Amino acid sequence: MPTNLLGEPTPTLLPEDHPDVPARAALEAGEDPRAVAARFPAASLAWATLARAALEAGDPVAAYAFARTGYHRGLDALRRAGWRGAGPVPAAHAPNRGFLLSVLALADAAAAIGEDDEAVRCRKLLDDSDPTAREVLAAGR
Repeated sequence: MPTNLLGEPTPTLLPEDHPDVPARAALEAGEDPRAVAARFPAASLAWATLARAALEAGDPVAAYAFARTGYHRGLDALRRAGWRGAGPVPAAHAPNRGFLLSVLALADAAAAIGEDDEAVRCRKLLDDSDPTAREVLAAGR
């Protein structure tokens, strides 16, 4: 990665071989999200997909658990990619989207169960990661 002379953190990009890549292909091919999550447990995208489906089915507790799993798997991957807990995580980079979708689903699930502080914290993390994330993710959902 290039050196940033302004002192701002360099954007973190998950690698092109991140488990979200084959998970996305499997989901787009119509595979069951539970099977995809079982086959690619490190794929935040699979967990985010399960979380969104649980929210749509009216089960915010399951959604919270699925989203929390995707969030933590994404944090692990970001840390391995050099992220130190702050700085850009661009939504335009496809492998980053599973983590960001997990954060968004976690915010929505937290709000649905009345955990307002968590919902606010997750939305702030999403906005801090990429101010355009909500727009990018809404377009790709």
